[in-house]
Amino acid sequence: MKALLHDIKNCRLCEDVLPLPPRPVMNAHPAAKIIITGQAPGRKVHASGVMWSDASGERLRGWLGVEETLFHSPLLFSHLPMGFCYPGKTASGDAPPRPECAPRWHPLVLQHLQADLHLLIGQYAQRYYLKQRFKGSLTETVKHFRDYLPRYFPLPHPSPRNRAWFTRNPWFEREVVPELTRRISAILG
Repeated sequence: MKALLHDIKNCRLCEDVLPLPPRPVMNAHPAAKIIITGQAPGRKVHASGVMWSDASGERLRGWLGVEETLFHSPLLFSHLPMGFCYPGKTASGDAPPRPECAPRWHPLVLQHLQADLHLLIGQYAQRYYLKQRFKGSLTETVKHFRDYLPRYFPLPHPSPRNRAWFTRNPWFEREVVPELTRRISAILG
């Protein structure tokens, strides 16, 4: 695992197409109980080198009901985004994660992990992991989160840019978040 993480940290697979120099941001540990797969690091996370060190991370930790120190403990959480490097911007926000990253690295990392739960944040992670079980939209997939338990738990992206989605889907905070918090609490003991 140590050699694999070294290879990932030194990956230059997308170097020619990234807006900033590559800086893979992820972490994984065989003892981790929960895997979190989101999109890709944003500009703040790229700068800090710490997963979810932004407003999205604050909201996600709130959903999980965990303090920041627990959230960043490699013995509890592995952070395995779909893209490990900042992909740049589009008119509506961050660009999609680079498509080369997950197929190249995820299968190798997952061979070392025995987590109890895998959080799939956003449609990129959901489409990749759920494949034909993806319900056609993020909303429908998240609405039917119980269909994927106990292995996967699909979630929307916690970004402040997603305010409109949360307003249109109040059932998420009412029904999904309490179940997520309960499951995380049970796993972490």
